[in-house]
Amino acid sequence: MSLRVFNTLTRQKEVFVPIAAPAVGFYTCGPTVYDFAHLGNFRAYVAEDLIKRYLIYRGFQVRHVMNITDIDDKTIRKAQSEKQPLNVITDRYIHAFHQDLNTLNILPADIFPRATEHIPQMQAMVDALLQRGHAYRQDNSVYFRISSFPDYGRLSNLNPENLQSGRSVDSDEYDKENARDFVLWKGYRENEPWWDYHAGRGRPGWHLECSAMSMAYLGNHFDIHMGGVDNIFPHHENEIAQAECASGEPFVNYWLHVQHLIVDNEKMSKSLGNFFTLRDLVTKGHDPLSIRYLLLSTHYRKLLNFTFTALDQADRTRKRLQDFLFSLEAREFPAGETPGFKSEVAEWEQRFRNEMDDDFNVSGALGVLFEFIHAANRRLETLLKQDIREIRETIARVNSVLGVIREPETEALAPELEALVRERERARAAKDFQRADALRDKLEKSGIQLIDTPDGVKWKVIDSP
Repeated sequence: MSLRVFNTLTRQKEVFVPIAAPAVGFYTCGPTVYDFAHLGNFRAYVAEDLIKRYLIYRGFQVRHVMNITDIDDKTIRKAQSEKQPLNVITDRYIHAFHQDLNTLNILPADIFPRATEHIPQMQAMVDALLQRGHAYRQDNSVYFRISSFPDYGRLSNLNPENLQSGRSVDSDEYDKENARDFVLWKGYRENEPWWDYHAGRGRPGWHLECSAMSMAYLGNHFDIHMGGVDNIFPHHENEIAQAECASGEPFVNYWLHVQHLIVDNEKMSKSLGNFFTLRDLVTKGHDPLSIRYLLLSTHYRKLLNFTFTALDQADRTRKRLQDFLFSLEAREFPAGETPGFKSEVAEWEQRFRNEMDDDFNVSGALGVLFEFIHAANRRLETLLKQDIREIRETIARVNSVLGVIREPETEALAPELEALVRERERARAAKDFQRADALRDKLEKSGIQLIDTPDGVKWKVIDSP
């Protein structure tokens, strides 16, 4: 079965055929670094990570670029309100963003280009648009002339009657009902960062940044561009227009968009008291991998309704996966393998793959995974050592896509807890079982459960009493 993806540009599922297989150029809209990323942002980032991981699982060589917007209206307003240099503000939130990616087990992009470090590429694109007649100067700024690009509005299915060419807009975010000529280069304004440019000193418009940076690292024409549905218009529509008019080539083959996250069936809003960052939830004691599980368990093109009840359910469900693996670690199985069992396991994995091949249908894929675990549990008493190895290796491959199962043998304990584990092992070796049991109890109170296996002691995180 071929991998099929829903392309916003054509509004249908298409067989995924990379331009230069097995290489895949993959661009995702990154953060605007004026504050901590919120849960809605991470809904998109986790969905993008799931898709990237699955492409890797399928054997593609993914080159992933995620931009960092460190110069735009929002970052400037934040710096002005805090009376801090722009880079002080943006460096703070870039660092926090990378910490949050790690917390949610999101694979880092290959390149995180910062807008402020790619001004020459942006100016070169503006030059090309001016030379080709797709842009014009007005009031010390440069604007894109949307009437020069007949395909404008194709991505967002915009009514051509709503095009208002000749009416320009400077704001990075503007009225989404009426498309207007958008700013490429913003003329100098007092108390704003600026760069020298022959058209007049100033700074880039937000829409320009992504096109210039994606093309700098992936070429004029690449495979996949992802982002939230809120970016379809005007941001992605503008990206297509300026990129294709500057290069004369197609820009992106497959546009994938992630649907919104809402909270208790309402839009997330600070005024409603339902606005959460990842850090808010972790501080409340929620397991980051359970947060990740909840964020990825709904298909990326469906609305995700976040509730704490759903998060608790996700935590219990994810721990079923974790506990199943630990149950395999905690017992010894007879040597040998069951005839035909390897083929059975391969069939389960193929079913998982078939679901994911259908536009990354993760809910169906998770259903297959839990069916597999239920079936394996029923046969556990009769399985042999090689059978268990097949199960573990298969789940490891599946988890390379999902990223929700914590691997105890590869995760480091805090030094003080690791010292307690070693002390307990010494007590067991000395047959001081009373001391060993006391140390086990102490570790459990710290949220660490020990499991003694034939291959040595293993541990897992549990909820502290």
